[in-house]
Amino acid sequence: MLKSRRFSLIITGLLAVMLVLSACGSKSDNSANGGANTAANNGRNAAANEPAKEKVVKDAMGHDVTIPAEPKRILASYLEDQIVTLGEKPVAQWSVANGTQDYLAPQLKDVPTIGWDLPVENVLSFTPDLIVIGSESAVQKGLYEQYAKIAPTYVLGDKVNNDWREALKTIGGLLNKGDEADKAIADYDAKAADTKAKLATAIDKQSVAVLWLVAKNFYIVDETKSAGAVLYKDLGLTPPNLVTEIPEKTKATWNPVAMEKLAELTADHIILVNSDKSDAAETLKNPVWQNIPAVKNKHVYEVPASSSWLYSGKIAGERMMDDAIKLLVK
Repeated sequence: MLKSRRFSLIITGLLAVMLVLSACGSKSDNSANGGANTAANNGRNAAANEPAKEKVVKDAMGHDVTIPAEPKRILASYLEDQIVTLGEKPVAQWSVANGTQDYLAPQLKDVPTIGWDLPVENVLSFTPDLIVIGSESAVQKGLYEQYAKIAPTYVLGDKVNNDWREALKTIGGLLNKGDEADKAIADYDAKAADTKAKLATAIDKQSVAVLWLVAKNFYIVDETKSAGAVLYKDLGLTPPNLVTEIPEKTKATWNPVAMEKLAELTADHIILVNSDKSDAAETLKNPVWQNIPAVKNKHVYEVPASSSWLYSGKIAGERMMDDAIKLLVK
């Protein structure tokens, strides 16, 4: 029974990995910016005292989408961070076999789950009045047409979806909350500036790696996405050698790192996202891991997979900043 349960956890963990890699590693065309800017401007330019009106906007795939004046039942799977940031509560929340985005649990209390692949019959059961989709790949093979029969369906497109600020501004435009989106980004940037200053004083130019351990395999974050964007771009921390050496052609949000390659990691500090929990003990006893400089110097800081480190968004990023202060500022 224990062996069967462990195998199940490994499979679901790998499913989560594959989902993140495929969702964040895909390419998009430049048409995404046109739709995003139109949506954002519509929301920002709406007069505060003027009643909201139905509007037609063009999404990243060129669809003319009629957005309700005041959407009440919004389905935006894997975009819940943006929806919550704008003061809304989605009709359902993204999930995989082994869980949801736990870091949003307080804001999404009592919100039912929906499978990450958005089965049409499940979407229909939630009777949404607006559907927002992140990636073009999520609506292939006729899925867009099926969703659009249920409710107006707007596709952000990968280019916008891979940048939480652009996604927030675009969704803010759709919901007539452009000003709220701008304020949220300004608040985030102010917090980032304060956090950056504290970290610069504490660890100066020392390098920091973020590793994800799942199903006994290690993955390292790209410097431009998720936790990498927060640490290296927003907070100005120094990426280690293995991050800067990720081949451009194979870059994904989380990139596999063989144990032999880990032996070359020169990071001064490691933040370890542990999805294997108690099963990680065997992996972390490996001599290669034990001989990494940060490990030998006891500069490894473990965070659970239920934290925000695997995700992206204003709320996720701010949680990472809080964690970075706790872990790296002594």
